[in-house]
Amino acid sequence: MAHHTTGTTVAPTGRPVRAVLAAFAGAALVATAVSVVSLSTATPARAAGLSPFDIVGRGATVPFVEHEAEKVAHTGTRIGPTRYYGQLPSEASGREAVTLDAVGEYVEFTLTAPANAVTFRYSLPDNAAGTGRDASIDLRANGSLVKAVPVTSRYGWYYGGYPFNNNPGDTNPHHFYDESRAMFGTTYPAGTKIRLQVSSTASSPTFTIDLADFELVGAPIAKPAGVLDVVTDFGADASGATDSTAKFQAAVDAGRAQGRAVWIPAGTFTLWDHVVVDGVTLRGAGPWHSVLGGRHPTDRKRAAGIYGKYVSGGGYTGEIRPHEAGGPSRNVTLRDFAIIGDIRERVDDDQVNAMGGAMTDSVVDNVWMQHTKVGAWMDGPMDNFTIRNSRILDQTADGVNFHWGVTNSTVTNTFVRNTGDDALAMWAQSVPNVNNSFTRNTIGVTVLANHLVSYGGRDIRITDNVTADSVTNGGGIHVANRYPGVQGATAVKGTWTIARNTLIRNGNSDYNWNFGVGAIWFSALNEAIQGATVNVTDTDILDSSYAALHWIEGQSSGINLNNVRIDGAGTYALQVQAPSQVSFTNVRATGIAQSNPMHNCVGGGFQISQGAGNSGWYTAAPYCGPWPTPQWGNGPTTPPTGTPTTPPTTPPPTTTPPTTPPPTTSPPTGGNLAQGRPVTASSASQNYVAGNAVDGNPASYWESANGAFPQTLTVDLGAAVNTDRVVLKLPAGWEARAQTLAVAGSTDGSAYSPLVSSAGYTFDPAAGNAVSIGLPAGSRRFLRLTFTGNTGWPAGQLSEFEVYGGTPPPTTPPPTTTPPTTPPPAGNLALGRPVSETSHADVYGGGNAVDGNANTYWESANNAFPQSLTVDLGAARSVSRVVLRLPPATAWQTRTQTVAVLGSTDGSSYTTLKPSAGYAFNPASGNTVTVTFPAASRRYVRVTVTGNTAWPAGQLSEFEVHAA
Repeated sequence: MAHHTTGTTVAPTGRPVRAVLAAFAGAALVATAVSVVSLSTATPARAAGLSPFDIVGRGATVPFVEHEAEKVAHTGTRIGPTRYYGQLPSEASGREAVTLDAVGEYVEFTLTAPANAVTFRYSLPDNAAGTGRDASIDLRANGSLVKAVPVTSRYGWYYGGYPFNNNPGDTNPHHFYDESRAMFGTTYPAGTKIRLQVSSTASSPTFTIDLADFELVGAPIAKPAGVLDVVTDFGADASGATDSTAKFQAAVDAGRAQGRAVWIPAGTFTLWDHVVVDGVTLRGAGPWHSVLGGRHPTDRKRAAGIYGKYVSGGGYTGEIRPHEAGGPSRNVTLRDFAIIGDIRERVDDDQVNAMGGAMTDSVVDNVWMQHTKVGAWMDGPMDNFTIRNSRILDQTADGVNFHWGVTNSTVTNTFVRNTGDDALAMWAQSVPNVNNSFTRNTIGVTVLANHLVSYGGRDIRITDNVTADSVTNGGGIHVANRYPGVQGATAVKGTWTIARNTLIRNGNSDYNWNFGVGAIWFSALNEAIQGATVNVTDTDILDSSYAALHWIEGQSSGINLNNVRIDGAGTYALQVQAPSQVSFTNVRATGIAQSNPMHNCVGGGFQISQGAGNSGWYTAAPYCGPWPTPQWGNGPTTPPTGTPTTPPTTPPPTTTPPTTPPPTTSPPTGGNLAQGRPVTASSASQNYVAGNAVDGNPASYWESANGAFPQTLTVDLGAAVNTDRVVLKLPAGWEARAQTLAVAGSTDGSAYSPLVSSAGYTFDPAAGNAVSIGLPAGSRRFLRLTFTGNTGWPAGQLSEFEVYGGTPPPTTPPPTTTPPTTPPPAGNLALGRPVSETSHADVYGGGNAVDGNANTYWESANNAFPQSLTVDLGAARSVSRVVLRLPPATAWQTRTQTVAVLGSTDGSSYTTLKPSAGYAFNPASGNTVTVTFPAASRRYVRVTVTGNTAWPAGQLSEFEVHAA
């Protein structure tokens, strides 16, 4: 990681830096890429294998489609695969690429979806001075020239030891690749042939192409009403010809003073210094349209970046200028723009990051960060900070680092590639980091150190990520008491959840240690890892470069591995270099290169507790001896099946939500009638679906399509009931905005009558971001909101749509007609019915089990059996069968849940319909279980779960009730 506070080399104890790295010929690498290519013959010429985007249900949801150069038509030379540090293919995605070294040579991609833009990853040779070279490559569509795209090696090629230099005469060349992006100027349909083709070798003798990401970029976001404009109001230069730092600073200062968002229109803006933000929203027209960049021409430690205010005595120990003091900044939102810097070297003391300082109760959303030292180095203490839906590319050092007392913060749904140090890191130096998370991220090539790491910290979560291709001195996931200030209260503490991650080609050779590092590794260098619980569950470790699991540098305990798949390892399944106490349950290993799957030189100091289901990794006589040469390519070439996932239908909370947000008035008898009910919307943006508005979670939200008013949200209460009020909410951390909306009602879902005319309603975080709207007395089954305006975002938005009535809903239908709430006697009687639960985890509420969607699911609180799920059929029905489902075969692996079925006529007194028993959910049979019992008349049907062999919670994607 980038140790900008010390500026010193931080080689951990016992890791002498080797004076010479054999097989690295720096001069030859600079002179021509051909010398680099020749080094790749040292490893087997087997196809590289999986892409991180082959893994379904984990990682980030990205707006592009990725194509690997070596897998498409080309007239160049395919290089690799190799994983040896310092060889050009070793830093390519999948460890293979294509080198073009003659005019007319090309790589040709065939679009699989419409696209109007591309980002491609490539490498040019360095020049003799180490300053890089500039060239261009032709972008062609169906043979016709679209444009010449500039490419450069100025942001790559580092040498020597940490923190590296730009001297080609030194040893250890690395960080070979960079990325360029280009708009086509038109949209090409699927099937179009897009070429990157060499038009001249005068400026560069070779062009090595790794991959291309094609996407359909939307038009610039329209300027919202009521914002301050950095151009029209403050005179910023959208051409980038002059420095706009002072204009931006004046704009954000005014935005804070006036309580107004600040708008960055489409354009390229030069900033020679940080813009310091506090209590303001800074937003742009989209990361392809609003671009910030630049660097001071003489004071090179000043460059473009958006920073919070520093905390005195906190993680940053350098100079703090007056306008940077008084942190942390609070209530900052940064969204929909790019910061593309001009950082070409690594100087750890320089604050030349895309984002920095301290920000509490703040959100970074849809921001592109490239060519800076670190994407976001956040120096606490600070709390409740979120980075989401963003891209972090081509960094000199880390992608993100939560440093010094960062709490309740997260990076989620973010894509990271080509970082020069840890991709996503937490460093609890001196002050504890607590309750932070890295979730649903996809991380590509990490040149140095780890994909995901926390140095110390309490109650850390690393879940649902996909990582691929770590190059040296680190692995995929690292749990560590290492680095300065990580001991005592800041060390590994509490419960760590490392779950549902997929690691591809992770782990590598450490050029200081001169042996391999595991894909998941544990270090207790500063002090023992003890008193904490580290749970590694539902994890796939695929095609590891060296060992899959690794313990080193001090004693550790409390580590539990459950349902871990190891498929392919270049050396061992387990590499044990330190005493540890570890439990293994359902840990399966195949494709291990060494016939003895365990390297252990600490003997009985490594204490194993074995549960059921283990295979392929244990031996009573482990090997202890010289390190073997790794053998690569033992992993799968197709994605594993039966992989548990958490559906990314709801983004993580932008703030830590209160357990019950304060309503504007006390709820009437009967509670929120809309919670868990069926809901429909005229549209939804990305994953912000209508169901989020009735899930009881104030941090998840619905958002309509952007720039397309009017938009509607309609809830079906299940029966015509008396309603007299709706309460509408937005997430607690959002800035103030007014939404214009009307309320209508219907008894049949077809004919709607206006209840409240269209008007503007202010959502103010000072008042809980909640609005209460009274309704005329009356009975209606369907309630509809129609949105026609929003001053904060060009879409309808709600985190909760609550409905209340003066009297509770009737418990029996009117005698005159058969009400539509009573399901017909055939089919699934539980579909869409009210459901209650003993508990649920995160956003996986009970309503998911009766929504008819087998891919959503209920999950109870973990480690808290028994748990139950109860459905109200609306009236007493003859029932004799329940069908229980988990997500289909491609999603979850086999497990057995222990379940009992109970019934009741009044919702109070329950009798057993089927005694408790274990039921196997098997993907081979659709992950479906049918439980039959003697027919009985019951209105309420309950399943009680007391065990689950794969996850310590009750889980169901569908709870069906049938008459026969």
